[in-house]
Amino acid sequence: MQRIVIAGAGVMGASMAQIYAEYGYGVVLYDVFPEGLKKGKDLITINQETSVAEGKLTGEESKALVERISFTDQLDCFKDADYVVECIFERMDIKHDFWTKASAVAPKETILTTNTSGLSISEIQKAVASPERFCGMHWINPPHIVPLVEVIKGEKTSDATVEAVYKNALAVGKKPITVKDAPGFVLNRLQFAVLRESMHIVESGIASIEDVDNTLKYGLGMRYAAIGPFETADLGGLDTFYNIASYLFADLADRKDPNSMLADLFKGENYGVKSGKGFYDYSNGKDKEAIRRRDKMFLKIAECLYSDED
Repeated sequence: MQRIVIAGAGVMGASMAQIYAEYGYGVVLYDVFPEGLKKGKDLITINQETSVAEGKLTGEESKALVERISFTDQLDCFKDADYVVECIFERMDIKHDFWTKASAVAPKETILTTNTSGLSISEIQKAVASPERFCGMHWINPPHIVPLVEVIKGEKTSDATVEAVYKNALAVGKKPITVKDAPGFVLNRLQFAVLRESMHIVESGIASIEDVDNTLKYGLGMRYAAIGPFETADLGGLDTFYNIASYLFADLADRKDPNSMLADLFKGENYGVKSGKGFYDYSNGKDKEAIRRRDKMFLKIAECLYSDED
């Protein structure tokens, strides 16, 4: 696999393009909207500036990396693709329309993957020509830094495709896991369980938004960067965890609809960094600063995780 085509030049697609380019692949970043391609170029610039500033890449390495990425809004780019990663809008009808067209253009031997965060792989697969070569490949934002990749097998996905996608993730320095096709897969099931309880804590007046975030950053999140929940329980003592679970589980949030905090922000079109306001304010350049700060911190954490293996 030498020619990678990434569909969707947003935050995820732009980041993935850099990963493959860093490992020497020729990358085509495709987006049906010219303004989307411009946004992708801008995101790559921000990411590369951070990587150089943090010493992850030299200026020369960064320049060579960017030169391996080309941009297009033409569907025929899939004709020469060895490997495709799709990360377009998270709506089933849009994904069906894309894959109906792209899979008809791509060579029969091309591996096809979707970066959906939780939509059914088997359902998306219904629009794919030769569906046995298609599976989920869920990267985590920002994918040029976060190691995890979820490889999800659909009903018609062949074992050979799963193996090829797993090896592809390893080839670009990722830490892949294989996952059953279930809503949200693994990461988002855990992430949204935490978010639901976080909003419940704030709505119940137990703690503020800032203090909940600080609890995760300086306590639980720091712990989970090194050991997972099962390892944590083993190290803490399963007798202790059982006793706490016996009284705490009954008091945890279990609502089945989005919390009002999230619903109100959504209805007001306050989408977070992308709109300039969410739980926090991102106006007047705070959006780019938030991205830079996040990436700076993530790079340090990733360095610690990888160095621990050496």
